[in-house]
Amino acid sequence: GPAAGLWWWGAAARAESTGRRKRQQGWSCPEDKAACCPGARWGLLSILRKLKSTPEQEVRLLLLGLDNAGKTTLLKQLASEDISHITPTQGFNIKSVQSQGFKLNVWDIGGQRRIRPYWRNYFENTDILIYVIDSADRKRFEETGQELAELLDEEKLSGVPVLIFANKQDLLTAAPASEIAEGLNLHTIRDRVWQIQSCSALSGEGVQNTCQRFCVSTKQPKDIYQDLNVTVGIVLSAQSHLLSMQI
Repeated sequence: GPAAGLWWWGAAARAESTGRRKRQQGWSCPEDKAACCPGARWGLLSILRKLKSTPEQEVRLLLLGLDNAGKTTLLKQLASEDISHITPTQGFNIKSVQSQGFKLNVWDIGGQRRIRPYWRNYFENTDILIYVIDSADRKRFEETGQELAELLDEEKLSGVPVLIFANKQDLLTAAPASEIAEGLNLHTIRDRVWQIQSCSALSGEGVQNTCQRFCVSTKQPKDIYQDLNVTVGIVLSAQSHLLSMQI
């Protein structure tokens, strides 16, 4: 990560400076160059502590898709729960899942035709839309495509990142994610971040890691890294100053 890279860079700089001091007698500086610039040292330490102590970020995920797409099974995989007894969602399920620095509040809404008009009641404050497709049910590709298109046109979901799971890849009849992406014209989406991922909610393959990476890429707190960039600038400035003294 960024912090690890900074530590490696600092160690390399110190090693290089030690060699120069052996070759150029008469110039002295503490072994740890950060000691020459307390502001840079404490600024960096402060940011590293902040990275470690940042509280979990809450992310609201809306889980949608047609009935029998595998949404509830996928949710149970995210929550590392037993999937041996799954019943169709008639209303909605809500689960909070801890995932490496994130608290994922997942709303799983039933996908039956009579329930879909109520989906819009759950659009408010959605951070990420997860849309699940049964990759083996080719007869319903047109239907699921229409529902997805309507969701992407919803004003309350404008700009919301969408993660599409091409589920049931464990079945021999499953269409690959690339074929589904082409059929749904996903390449025409220009107003948001999107990703389609092959997965099997039954086995868990492609579920947890993909969801975690998508959350990190779309919801990572920006203020920490803005502070980190400022600190990098301070450290680089200090190093430049020390090198000019050496010359």
